[in-house]
Amino acid sequence: MTKKSIVNESEQIQLAMQMIKLGARLQLLESQTTLSRERLIKLYKELKGVSPPKGMLPFSTDWFLTWQPNIHASIFYNIYKFMVTYTDTKGIQAIIRAYSLYLEQVADEEVNVDVEPVLSLTRAWTLVRFVESKMLSMKACQCCGGEFITNTYDLNQNYACNLCHVPSRAGKTKKAKELSYKLVSMSA
Repeated sequence: MTKKSIVNESEQIQLAMQMIKLGARLQLLESQTTLSRERLIKLYKELKGVSPPKGMLPFSTDWFLTWQPNIHASIFYNIYKFMVTYTDTKGIQAIIRAYSLYLEQVADEEVNVDVEPVLSLTRAWTLVRFVESKMLSMKACQCCGGEFITNTYDLNQNYACNLCHVPSRAGKTKKAKELSYKLVSMSA
């Protein structure tokens, strides 16, 4: 019979609360804490006021390679890699801290528009798993020298990032038009 530790359970609840506040999905919470599914659902409902979203987690590397998600994934992963290399933060704590720093970097304080971050905590966690399993890797851009997420098995000898070589249709989505309209109307 194992002993239950109140301190350990409290730490697990704090970790789960931290991840829920950053937008973690239930599957991520289950994999990173020792709390039961029922406790996590109750905690999620108490913090968010709604049930956790249902559905599968992202499982394809393709999302990380499209132009805007690639830039955001690369920003996050460079922060994460720095944290793991130069601090003694590891595992989910490194992901949480790197994700918090990522959110600070992509937040536009001058424009008070509620914009969802491109990269969610769940996708950030998935990205780390994909890189650790060598499905994705980092490659330096031949133009700017920055390191970006690439498919490990693509030919990347003369790699140019999505910032140096912007696709012709980049930023021409309906959401981008709506955001630019909001920004223009706010400045008027």
